[in-house]
Amino acid sequence: MSMNDSWFRDIGPTFVVRKSEVNSDNTEHKVAGIDWNFNSWGGVDDGCYTDWTLDLFVARKILGNERLPRFPHTMILEGGSIHVDGEGTCLTTEECLLNENRNPNMSKEQIEDELKAYLGVKKVIWLPRGLYGDDDTNGHIDNMCCFAKPGVVLLSWTDDETDPQYERSMEAFSVLSNERNACGRKLEIIKLHVPGPLFMTNEEAAGVAQDGEAKPRLPGTRLAASYVNFYIANGAIITPQFGDQKWDDEAVRVLSRAFPNYQVVRIEGAREIVLGGGNIHCITQQHPAA
Repeated sequence: MSMNDSWFRDIGPTFVVRKSEVNSDNTEHKVAGIDWNFNSWGGVDDGCYTDWTLDLFVARKILGNERLPRFPHTMILEGGSIHVDGEGTCLTTEECLLNENRNPNMSKEQIEDELKAYLGVKKVIWLPRGLYGDDDTNGHIDNMCCFAKPGVVLLSWTDDETDPQYERSMEAFSVLSNERNACGRKLEIIKLHVPGPLFMTNEEAAGVAQDGEAKPRLPGTRLAASYVNFYIANGAIITPQFGDQKWDDEAVRVLSRAFPNYQVVRIEGAREIVLGGGNIHCITQQHPAA
């Protein structure tokens, strides 16, 4: 399949599952996919590259190959900008979904209504901003906060008050502490510390192929490194590791406690992925069993 980039979370379909009772002993699961509109995280003037024509067909091709219903949508939205708990609650950020480079003609209420209609959620929790340095995506939620299970969230955190991320983490913590999920349950917040600040080296910048049409990768750029950007697989948590031994090990410890029935699998060298602006969660997309 041809595409313009590797960030499958954002250009692939967002799968949704409908449960319908067949009889008293069996539940039928029906799977479909949402085909959101896409503009390369901001369009020609503010996006990551100028040609995304192939990306626009990815979700349609996959759903066609899988023979699954396709729900097309004209609203600009990437899969990494939303996270749901499976019980009616959605997490997102104002920094991304309310950015003028996405849907400038839609209000916050209108966007929320579309999320509720297409995702089947009843409650949308808006964090003000995403991870510091996540400029490519304008603050995707999947670098900042996610559900471990209904009622429990993992939040990118730092104890360093001099780090620009500290203000964002505190801001998000305050919002989450005063929110309830769709079921009326207060949220348990698990802090998942980010690695120490990582910056793109001269050698790394020189090693990124740039054709002049993509957002430049400049030496000294702070990398949007977050352990929240993990992938939940069948029986495993696939988590990035950035070469910061202290916080790599801490992330594995925290994730092991948050997911006691899963094996936490370390992906060493995830720094190579983050050079492009994302990580494990960004390059994957789960496909629910039919």
